[in-house]
Amino acid sequence: MAFEFRFPDVGEGIHEGKIVQWLVAAGDAVAVDQPFVKVETDKAVVDLPAPAAGTVLALHFKAGDTIHVGDLLITFGEKGEKPTAASGGAAAPVIPGARAAAPAQAPPAPPVPAAPGKVLATPHTRAYARKLGVDLSSVAPTGKNGRITDEDVDRAAVQAEAPSAAPARAAGAPPPPAPPAPGAFGAEERVPLTHLRKVIADAMTRSKHTSAHVTHLDEADVTDLVAAYQKVKPLVEKDGKVKFTLMAFFVKAAASMLKAHPLLNASYDEARGELVYHRFVNLGIAVDTPEGLIVPVLKDADKKDMVQVARELQDLAARARERRLSLDELKGGTFTLTNVGAIGGLVATPIIHQPELAIAAFFAVKDKPGVVEGQVVPRKIMNVGLSFDHRIIDGAEGARATSDLVRLLENPVYLMARM
Repeated sequence: MAFEFRFPDVGEGIHEGKIVQWLVAAGDAVAVDQPFVKVETDKAVVDLPAPAAGTVLALHFKAGDTIHVGDLLITFGEKGEKPTAASGGAAAPVIPGARAAAPAQAPPAPPVPAAPGKVLATPHTRAYARKLGVDLSSVAPTGKNGRITDEDVDRAAVQAEAPSAAPARAAGAPPPPAPPAPGAFGAEERVPLTHLRKVIADAMTRSKHTSAHVTHLDEADVTDLVAAYQKVKPLVEKDGKVKFTLMAFFVKAAASMLKAHPLLNASYDEARGELVYHRFVNLGIAVDTPEGLIVPVLKDADKKDMVQVARELQDLAARARERRLSLDELKGGTFTLTNVGAIGGLVATPIIHQPELAIAAFFAVKDKPGVVEGQVVPRKIMNVGLSFDHRIIDGAEGARATSDLVRLLENPVYLMARM
């Protein structure tokens, strides 16, 4: 009997993905848990396993297609069995043996309106619409089968906020100028955004529209920290199995600070009007990759020693750049760290990683004059920034948390005593 496999709801606000590569073709036999497709979901490329053994009767999307939760991806069944008509707005099934040949492209269909009184949208999109105060019944859908997407909600919200241009214009006034035609002022190249870049753009926009961002800046005299690091580094790296960096100290300092300031380790459930205090410290680590920013999560950072932290940081960063992280390794963060010291710069205002309430940034260590016991001496100074959600965290608490983080960075012996 034919079995239709639909793109599952994996949670964490993930509601769409992109087919990267089919690992099977129509007519192939598959075993239980055999990966049959690579899907780029959020910021990870994952393999989806077959739920049962059988034969692939039909593939309902092509490589490169965007898919949504609930869309029909593949039909399994017995060898020789005919698949039922595809549902869920899928593309035409792939013919057996056509592994390398792409099916003919039909002209794009116009948006399909939902049936009267019925609104098609994922739970994530419905929650997003409630947050923006958008009535889904008034939104024009552009998704498959008349599904309303987050982008549709964004457009509806902008239209609702923008005053009508026609009444505001004086009689006979010319319409606003149209944007320039492509290439009007010289040679140019247009490159479609990758799925990852679209995810990043969406996440940054939502964060700026959700949290009331405030950034508190301070500087830390990390002369003693750098000296301790330089002594410890060769001891930790002597077996060649781990690369030890200052980031291990930053992680432990942040974890210690969060234990003393649990509000910064919390999240805000806006739908319920509740603060969620997390009794664990899972630190998101911003990783710069060739394809864009990815934030894997270092779980239980407060319970791990620096060597273990360094080992996991190295592993997570390497697999993030290779796009080999699992979805679980991108979930569950309670606070985020970004280290731009290797690139340089003085200060920046990092954007909070939703649904967290704060993010810390560490900048370049620079040799600067400092005053020690009344004497001007060369010191190693590093700027530290803490962005927090002012809806929940007051400025005084943000300042206290930053000061405690600086104190831990300036006193490595004190930091080790707090571990």
